[in-house]
Amino acid sequence: MSEIIFEVQEAEEGGFCARALGHSIFTEGENWDELRRMVKDAVASHFTDRPERPSIIRLHFVRDEVLAA
Repeated sequence: MSEIIFEVQEAEEGGFCARALGHSIFTEGENWDELRRMVKDAVASHFTDRPERPSIIRLHFVRDEVLAA
C-alpha cells in the first residue's frame, strides 16, 4: 500500500477528528499541527510492519456547512 486517506472534520467541541478510510484508525487533535502529528503516530502504531506502512498520508478535510434559504 502506498497511500492512506483520512477524512478530517472539525470536532463539535473544538479541534479536529480524523478517520482512515478502509482501516480502523481514528484520532483527534486540538489544532491542525497536533492532528498531523497524531495521524502520523496512529498510522505508525497501526502498521507495525514497515513494508506494509503507507508512504503517503492524505488528509481530506470535509466541512459541512448549512445555509438558511
